[in-house]
Amino acid sequence: MNEIKGINITENASLKNLNTYKIASSAKYLIRVETIEGLINILKYLKEHNIKYFILGAGSNIVIDEYFDGAIIKLDGLNKVAVKEQTITAWAGAMMGILSCESVNHNLTGLEWAINIPGTIGGSIVGNAGAYNKEMFDDLISIKVLDENLEIKEIKKEEIKHSYRHTDLKGKPWIVLEAIFKLEKGNKEQSLELIKERKERRLASQPLDMPSAGSVFRNPENDHAGRLIEACGLKGKTIGGAMVSPKHANFIVNAGNATSNDVKNLIKLVHTQVKEKFNVDLVLEQEIIDWK
Repeated sequence: MNEIKGINITENASLKNLNTYKIASSAKYLIRVETIEGLINILKYLKEHNIKYFILGAGSNIVIDEYFDGAIIKLDGLNKVAVKEQTITAWAGAMMGILSCESVNHNLTGLEWAINIPGTIGGSIVGNAGAYNKEMFDDLISIKVLDENLEIKEIKKEEIKHSYRHTDLKGKPWIVLEAIFKLEKGNKEQSLELIKERKERRLASQPLDMPSAGSVFRNPENDHAGRLIEACGLKGKTIGGAMVSPKHANFIVNAGNATSNDVKNLIKLVHTQVKEKFNVDLVLEQEIIDWK
């Protein structure tokens, strides 16, 4: 495996700094991919040797378990972002913030909302990330994926079923490699002002100084999950090292060495109490990754 070019392998690797909850976790192998050829060759190897694997983006919006007896694959090296007129081509490993900055720097508008999304392009496509009533598929034209036969294919946006924070890519054995967006012409100064205003609002209302994975639950129609959770008296509620943020009730934060079970049990408690008090079945926005 170490002879494969275009990859870098670490054995018994810590994942604590590779998930935004900062949950202490580890994997038998951590594989950082530098080239598409390297990705294809390592996938062939893993399949031939019956080694399970998981593609990990930026580790945001997920709750991971403590140990994975397989290979965690990071597409770190596939991080190019290229702008040509009003079209942006972004590789799967590029961060959303870079994509947003590049668009603004080229006087394009439509991706200002993505500046603070702590995710990669690939993960954000699969989960149809969004904010401020915008989402990935608004400006998406097409994607390239590596399919189950390890062949590269292009897929138009119209061929992908998508909805709020969901796509049917989640159920397919494909790996997103690249995405193409078409944006409107904009004004850099206006975009920067919009970004500044939103940043100030986030700093004032969200617990950005503590490890979390963003909003835990989707907002119910005509209501806010945070309001319902706060009305249950759950602000500051803790299980182990996990805590419902005193600053924003729809955030669970790692207040000190939280385990995945701490986070999952607190999510379950919040969901149960909101259901009992308001008869509202909150929908989980974060994804619980069960490697077992």
